[in-house]
Amino acid sequence: MQYAYVEQFRHALVTWFEREKRDLPWRHTKDPYKIWVSEVMLQQTRVDTVIPYYTRFLEHFPTMEHLANADEELLLKQWEGLGYYSRARNLQAGVREVVEQYGGVVPNTREDISKLKGVGPYTAGAVLSIAYGVPEHAVDGNVMRVLSRVLNIHDDIAVPKTKKVFEAAVEMLIDPHNASSFNQGLMELGALICTPTSPKCLLCPVRDYCTAFHEGEPEKLPVKTKKVKTKPLYYDVYVMRDAAGRVKVEQRPATGLLASMWQFAMIERGEDIFTPEVLEQQYNVTIQTKEQLMSFKHVFSHLVWHMDVYAVDVAGEHDDWLTVAQLKQYPMPVPMLKILQAYENSLA
Repeated sequence: MQYAYVEQFRHALVTWFEREKRDLPWRHTKDPYKIWVSEVMLQQTRVDTVIPYYTRFLEHFPTMEHLANADEELLLKQWEGLGYYSRARNLQAGVREVVEQYGGVVPNTREDISKLKGVGPYTAGAVLSIAYGVPEHAVDGNVMRVLSRVLNIHDDIAVPKTKKVFEAAVEMLIDPHNASSFNQGLMELGALICTPTSPKCLLCPVRDYCTAFHEGEPEKLPVKTKKVKTKPLYYDVYVMRDAAGRVKVEQRPATGLLASMWQFAMIERGEDIFTPEVLEQQYNVTIQTKEQLMSFKHVFSHLVWHMDVYAVDVAGEHDDWLTVAQLKQYPMPVPMLKILQAYENSLA
């Protein structure tokens, strides 16, 4: 793109964004901590989903010091339902580094901010440009889609090294005097106008500079190879209830998928049919009744859990088991929350 057109492209994009931008809570602040929180939450999560989480999270952790000193279980409880829980742990670890090493001030250079736990190239650029006005690239899926069409880039965006192509493109195009609105404008354009299918080209503020629009086939870009199929796993899940009405839950390992979250008893099911003896032996209980609650699947980025869920009455009382009210204070992943809701409904 020629320099004269670059200037016009910047102006058209920034003017459109400042006029049409959505009223989102993180757009009412320049606090780098709050912008950092929003950007982490927005990774792989819809804006409408994030808004109440963002508001509630900052009520509990209004400053970096509050988050740095928070108990992990409280942190996970506030993140409960957002998924990708490593994001929350990495955010807390990065914030602790800022408090301990930078006096509570988020670094304002890419070199320093990129050293923080969990801060990748996109988050670094987003915080730097939005909070500090530094002209740094912040390339996400929306930005790659917009620029692949504007600049006619055919590199496969499913290949990690392709992101470097788009980072270089943003460095060429970014408005050095209004980096915040420029970067947010690219993201907003991808979210609202330059969508994956049926882009609203006639409403696009930069269509005059868009190669794909002039060639008439913007839907063909970006180029993206298909993902590898997800792996299915099959589980029997048991809401075990003792004579006092308390239920059995257990904590997942401290590392790996859904680390440290709480769940009902899960037994992976292979080709063998489940027998009550397996549950009785593994948990040292005596089954009295067993009733199916539900069956459903939960999709992760690389796995699909297929779950058959049962409510099971067992003999005796177990002091270390929990009432439903107590259980609600523990952080649980989305599939377990769904099971808990079904179990509560069965009691009504």
